[in-house]
Amino acid sequence: MAQASTTNTIEDRIDSLLKGAIDPHVHSGPSIAPRGVDHLELLREASAAGFAAVVTKDHDYSGVMTAALIAKHHPELTTKIYSSIVLNNVVGGFNPYAVEHTAAMGGKIVWMPTLAAENHLRWEKTSNWVHPASTQKMRPATGIPVLNADKTLRDDVKEVLDVIAKNDMVLASGHLHVSETWLLFEEAKHRGVRRMTLTHPEDIVDASLNDVKGIASMGAFVEHSLCMFIEGSKFKTCSSEDLRRQIDAAGVNQTVLCSDLGQTGTISPLEGFRRGIRLCMDLGYDDAEIRKMVSSNAARMLEIEADVSPA
Repeated sequence: MAQASTTNTIEDRIDSLLKGAIDPHVHSGPSIAPRGVDHLELLREASAAGFAAVVTKDHDYSGVMTAALIAKHHPELTTKIYSSIVLNNVVGGFNPYAVEHTAAMGGKIVWMPTLAAENHLRWEKTSNWVHPASTQKMRPATGIPVLNADKTLRDDVKEVLDVIAKNDMVLASGHLHVSETWLLFEEAKHRGVRRMTLTHPEDIVDASLNDVKGIASMGAFVEHSLCMFIEGSKFKTCSSEDLRRQIDAAGVNQTVLCSDLGQTGTISPLEGFRRGIRLCMDLGYDDAEIRKMVSSNAARMLEIEADVSPA
């Protein structure tokens, strides 16, 4: 009986921490790649759990129009839906027009190249992973450089940074190599970008814990993909202790946890959050610390309101 009571208490704590949670990086569909949940299904599940907001991310298109339609026609759904743009080949890479359009339609995050990042294409050759639609439905990605030959930032990248600054959007590092991210973030701060986030330093981008600590000390957020740490995820590449080290390097106040889920053949974004919260509990973080990492830090990053008080 005591065991059941303990289990119920843990589940109740998780339920409470999901209320006001924000998932700023979720791969719902429709997409050129198979997805296990679409944007509307995602919002229904998030609303039922009490999430404050979600930010949809697709590697190939800006989801701002879909977000606007869902928000207009489904006022009963309490979770706010926002979207973002990823500067891959399909949108023309560093295309200021595409970024301006996303901003004008309420988009929150501008991601640097992911599948088309030169670093990603190098990583992919040794990772045994390939985007499930990149050679079946469209031509393979072409690398989009961020640096000139002399290791300075390209002018088209600077132009996009100016659009991000003007519209007060979040700059996310995407799949750039961490050495490129350092140069990008330094230039972004110089050009007036206020909010930046380092994308999953635990994988692909080759970031060290010193990189995480240093980038967080710049005032940037560090976003961790729970799918890379939790049991039951087909993307798990890291241990629970890896997550502890990552969080401790950046500090609880600069750490944002996201699902990075929505794909087929794995757990749902909501279940990813549930297991991620439980993992943080098992690592010894208290509820106030976890609430920062799953809710209030993302609210600060996105500059949106979220009820982050305990239920």
